[in-house]
Amino acid sequence: MPEWFEIVLRSILFIAVLFLMTKILGSKQISQLSFFEYISGITIGSVAAEVITGVDGNIIHGLIVLVLFCGITYGVDVLSLKSKKFRDFAEGKSVVFIKDGKIMEDSLRKEHYTIDDFNSLLRKKNVFNAADVEFAVLEPNGDLSVFLKKENRPLTPKDLNLKVANEKVPQTVIMDGKILDDPLAEANKTRQWLKTELDKLGVALDNVFMAQVDSYGQLTVDVYDDQLKLPTSQQKPLLMSMIKKSQSDLESFALQTDSDEAKKMYLKNAKKLQEAIDMLEPYLKS
Repeated sequence: MPEWFEIVLRSILFIAVLFLMTKILGSKQISQLSFFEYISGITIGSVAAEVITGVDGNIIHGLIVLVLFCGITYGVDVLSLKSKKFRDFAEGKSVVFIKDGKIMEDSLRKEHYTIDDFNSLLRKKNVFNAADVEFAVLEPNGDLSVFLKKENRPLTPKDLNLKVANEKVPQTVIMDGKILDDPLAEANKTRQWLKTELDKLGVALDNVFMAQVDSYGQLTVDVYDDQLKLPTSQQKPLLMSMIKKSQSDLESFALQTDSDEAKKMYLKNAKKLQEAIDMLEPYLKS
């Protein structure tokens, strides 16, 4: 058998074996490696490469080593699920780097992190000033979890005592110029509605690279022709203008009427509309 052909067969065999091992070990093996999984992964890859390229090597011995390391790694994962102490030993523990706004220098030294290393981790979290952080933890996988001080956190509707509707996942209804019927049905829309919306924008279906329907039933479109400027939807601004006009009309009616009862009714409803405007304005901006 030619040497090159034997290498091809070995490569195909070990790709299949490694794929099956990865499926057995789970996605964690490729996403969040513990210390042991990191060592195991390097060893398995090295053994596979050696057996594939080493034509004179014994392929059975290579397979035994791979299966052995896979079994040990799987056993460690099972024990980690059953024992917290063993999990801390095999996978490591979280380490607090900032507590109550104070950097824990001893923790940095223990984990062999310089202040430059630490600042680099913070910048990856879009934090450029350590003084903005209330709490920071180095996770066992090497990622840094950051909790900002209250005054530095983004403002949320809850902070303003605003009730907001739950948002749904946007549905991709057109991809590569083709309509996707299942997502369209999930968004409670029809092909006729989609055609009407595209006609409003003056866009042909075959020119659409991707189109999505958001939680509010709005269609957003990206076309192949990047030079083509699509008109922005005016439905939301027009709706807000109509509500504001109605509120203003009610206040005007209250000023014009001589009836105290009618005046109270107009002012009461004007107040309700103003409350609705305050609640809807973040969603109906242009």
